[in-house]
Amino acid sequence: MHFLSATAGLVLVNGVSYGLLLFMLSSGLTLIFSMLGVLNFAHASFYMLGAYFAYALSSALGFWPALVLAPVIVGVFGAVFERGVLRRLRTRGALAELLATFGLAYIVVELVQLVWGRGPVDYAVPTAFEGVLVEVLGVAIPAYRLFLMALACAVAALVWGAFRATRAGLVLQAALAQPAMTQALGYDVPALYTGVFACGAALAALAGAAGGNVLVTEPGMAATVGSVVFVVVVVGGLGSLSGAFAASLLIGILQTWAVTSDASLAPWWPSAAQGAIFDVLSPVARLTLAQLAPAVPYLLMVAVLLWRPRGLLGVREG
Repeated sequence: MHFLSATAGLVLVNGVSYGLLLFMLSSGLTLIFSMLGVLNFAHASFYMLGAYFAYALSSALGFWPALVLAPVIVGVFGAVFERGVLRRLRTRGALAELLATFGLAYIVVELVQLVWGRGPVDYAVPTAFEGVLVEVLGVAIPAYRLFLMALACAVAALVWGAFRATRAGLVLQAALAQPAMTQALGYDVPALYTGVFACGAALAALAGAAGGNVLVTEPGMAATVGSVVFVVVVVGGLGSLSGAFAASLLIGILQTWAVTSDASLAPWWPSAAQGAIFDVLSPVARLTLAQLAPAVPYLLMVAVLLWRPRGLLGVREG
């Protein structure tokens, strides 16, 4: 019984830590979509750049300076891209902006492969956390996992507080609701858009810098998490930070649990031949939940959209 509870506790901790990492990544995308109305296809590429820049900087400066500098560098790159490309395309509609971010994602992948190669890099957990376990409720948890969880919670509190309880956040909300009026009051709305895009890119890079040494840092990492991040944003509700937080935790826990489960329909499937339909479906019935784990976020998205088309905490217009 102790083994079962310890296993369940470890699955829960891993799921929550993965979910919080997803939130760090999806919160930036949510901010960008809320303010600019742009579904940024290059957002996961900023996550990848954060991991690679942190890897390169950590070998020269150490992990902690790299954790700070990598998001700053990627945030500046995001600001340059928004000011130089997206701002020029804004009058041409959302499709032009979407295609620009789609092209940027491919360019970033090619540049990363040219600089760091096509294989994974040895981006390791900082020495202070290496091999350190902390016992929580009878479960031994890697200390770095706890650090990731604390960092993600701090980011969530900071983003929510900055958006809801500061003057800058109130101006951003005003620019979101009435951009022309906000501009008329003397605020530089285009500069606000650039700042939001830069902050979103920096949040994605922070997720890469902090989580790239737990997950694998390699050129395919953007494609691995990119689609999942869009699922998080859709399930939570487009533009809803609290929805993204809830959806991230839900997907993280469900997918982690599915990976560790060997359940399947095979024990209840008829062993004798029952017709052509059973012959066709029998290979599917033998699949375990662990094998279907990559599809769990997408199945959840379909279920949520059927039940609530605007997502878990999406706000209905009007």
